[in-house]
Amino acid sequence: MLRELLEANGNNIVALFDNDTQSRSPFDDVPLYYGVAGFEAWLREQPSGEVQGLAAIGGARGADRLEVHALFASRGISIAQAVHRSAFVSRDASLGEGSQIMAHATICARAVIGDAALINTAASVDHECVLERGVHIGPGAVLAGCVTAEECVFIGAGAVILPRVRIGMRSIVGAGSVVTKDVPPDVIVAGNPARLRAPFDSRPR
Repeated sequence: MLRELLEANGNNIVALFDNDTQSRSPFDDVPLYYGVAGFEAWLREQPSGEVQGLAAIGGARGADRLEVHALFASRGISIAQAVHRSAFVSRDASLGEGSQIMAHATICARAVIGDAALINTAASVDHECVLERGVHIGPGAVLAGCVTAEECVFIGAGAVILPRVRIGMRSIVGAGSVVTKDVPPDVIVAGNPARLRAPFDSRPR
């Protein structure tokens, strides 16, 4: 998805990076390098010129996207912004560095999209919503007006968040849920109406 979006905007994918040494490049024409060492080796071989980077990591891993972007920035790589040509972004909405807006997504008036936020296919972010850094909104999710999603929140596919609700940091909203009231940090909620299912520990293991 991200490759199609970027190439439609006139960009080329020149390299991929992954910490998983068992993974293989999904594209025959794009090399895959492993870990920070692989990234550094690739970077040393690059001619001077502008290179941009993005983290293609979804789900409840917003902190990982932010970490990758920080690594890129520390090595002089600018962080791209990716907006699909079929998405609607209001002229007075704000998009953060490294934000990714996928096909048919809608970002409405005065919405604020933070750094490294990911808005998936056909998701709707209505007026005056605030999505902080590292938020991921799943396909077809609907955020009614004035919703706040704090840092690294993940909202699953088809979820509906009613107006003026706040979702606490790092919390997860299950797919298809309807959230009618504020959600505290570091929990998983699901159902209609959404109820607390479990605490969520986002620390790496």
